[in-house]
Amino acid sequence: MLKELAKPFQYEKIVSSQKSTESKSGKKRPKAKNFSQTLKRVWMLLSYEKGLLFTVLFLVLLSSVLGLLGPYLIGTAVDEYIVDKKQSGLLFLLVSLAAVYIFYSLSLWLQNYWMIGISQRTVYKLRSSLFRHLHQLPISFFDKRQHGELMSRMTNDIENVSSTLNSSVIQIFSSLLMLIGTVAVMLWLSPVLTLITLLIVPMMFLGMKWITSRTSELFKAQQKNIGDINGFIEETISGQRIIKAFSQEKKVIDEFQIKNTRLKGSGFWAQTYSGFIPKLMNLLNNMSFTIIAGIGGILALNGYISVGVMIIFAEYSRQFTRPLNDLANQFNTLLSAVAGAERVFEILDEKTEEQEGDGFTILQDVKGEVRFENVTFSYEKGGDTLNDINFIAKKGETIALVGPTGAGKSTILNLLSRFYEAVDGEIFIDGVAISTIKRQNLREHMAFVLQDPFLFEGTIRENIRYGRLAASDDEVEEAAKLANAHFFIMRLPEQYETVLTQDGSGISQGQKQLLSIARALVANPKILILDEATSNIDTVTELKIQEALQRLLNGRTSFVIAHRLNTIQKADCILVLKDGRIIEMGSHEELLTKQGFYSDLYQSQLNKTSYALNS
Repeated sequence: MLKELAKPFQYEKIVSSQKSTESKSGKKRPKAKNFSQTLKRVWMLLSYEKGLLFTVLFLVLLSSVLGLLGPYLIGTAVDEYIVDKKQSGLLFLLVSLAAVYIFYSLSLWLQNYWMIGISQRTVYKLRSSLFRHLHQLPISFFDKRQHGELMSRMTNDIENVSSTLNSSVIQIFSSLLMLIGTVAVMLWLSPVLTLITLLIVPMMFLGMKWITSRTSELFKAQQKNIGDINGFIEETISGQRIIKAFSQEKKVIDEFQIKNTRLKGSGFWAQTYSGFIPKLMNLLNNMSFTIIAGIGGILALNGYISVGVMIIFAEYSRQFTRPLNDLANQFNTLLSAVAGAERVFEILDEKTEEQEGDGFTILQDVKGEVRFENVTFSYEKGGDTLNDINFIAKKGETIALVGPTGAGKSTILNLLSRFYEAVDGEIFIDGVAISTIKRQNLREHMAFVLQDPFLFEGTIRENIRYGRLAASDDEVEEAAKLANAHFFIMRLPEQYETVLTQDGSGISQGQKQLLSIARALVANPKILILDEATSNIDTVTELKIQEALQRLLNGRTSFVIAHRLNTIQKADCILVLKDGRIIEMGSHEELLTKQGFYSDLYQSQLNKTSYALNS
């Protein structure tokens, strides 16, 4: 069974696959931080708890001393009382031994109790920093990454760090102190036996070095594969309707099996290699004890050492290898935690949106005039997505953007809202360059109604109020009435207190869009952005949405992306884009008169509609 499990996966393939992905794409991924740097950063996080941490370390030192004292008292009892058959003082020594073990256990409990508190507070801060940092990253960061993989870093990787801080930190320090103390006492008891015991150390470290050189890369591969599979699961759960509609269940299951097989392979080899460490330590430990017992027995029989010293030394030889065993056992956990911490720090090291200080403008009395002046933009080096864009939207005007997929319509709106920054040129609102306006302040004067309305988990009232958190209940309901959403809301069992799931299941796509319009209305923006707000909606609901949109557009500077040209005939100006350039501009009637690209597009849609009606 083991052979069958291991056969499809080879260590070299798992490690090299992480590198080959990078080379095939032609892009260099940032080099991962090394082990010592990552540990140093984790230690810096712990430094905020340094007062309590030093108390814990003192208790670790105390427990190490008490742990060393126990075997010594046992050896003393053998030499002074049992061998000489004396009873006077034996009871006191036994009581002392019991007290040592009681205080030893109490010290261990306090260490664990306080370290759990330190760990939880440290991870709380780390998780909070990561979440805060994620919300300061630009939209481009999220556009290029799988959401499930980010969730894996936020949950699995941080949990790995938490579990390691809970147990491994104390264990590592305790093992190191016990190791140093044990060697010192052993040298005092018998330098010869100590030298024999120490001969095992080089073999231990050579074995650990050979194993850990392979294990580190394997744990990174395992963490990456966990992120990949989490992202895939999230994607397939979100896309269940499409998967079932196209009967692609088998395809999805097959893809999952491939990813699951990769994870099984990396997990198998990571755990297998790391599992060698404690097994190797245990073997060397038993060999060492056997040799020490044999040589110690010969020395005791010949009078070079006492029976008590031989017993003490045999116990200390086990205590010598026990910390090494503990360190080996913790190394597995430590490697996994460092790999997780490294992935968390990679996100924290991502460059946030440029910080805006006191020199930036705060818009107050916004009228809504928007001007694009020689704006050029590219998502990737080597080709412009937008090239030399120039137009003016006066206060209260509706500007429609049309053109084929990839023409740059959504990019214009991304630049206007500063989700991306223009490479060249400038965008102005009321004559003020938006690059000098604080992003949050800029977006406070905007509202968005998107093709796929996103609703948060919560009540309908909370989702509408998301547009302006200070809105009163009356304002929320008034916005719903203007958006033609009030009627269907009142028919729900809990009305405005109806709880929606994240995807808004339980209400139709059109009803979601009406709530999205209500959310924009309650925000009362000066600038409105609509991206295919009436697509994929039935005719009756579309009429309600169009009526609600007219109320929303009234008096506001609006930008509308539409593929169905009959929805934008009343726009003040239509921008026709192709290959990142504005090729035509004007009202619906003006563009039809020009007999250009827009006219051809409109006529094509008109013919399709006529054909559909006559079929």
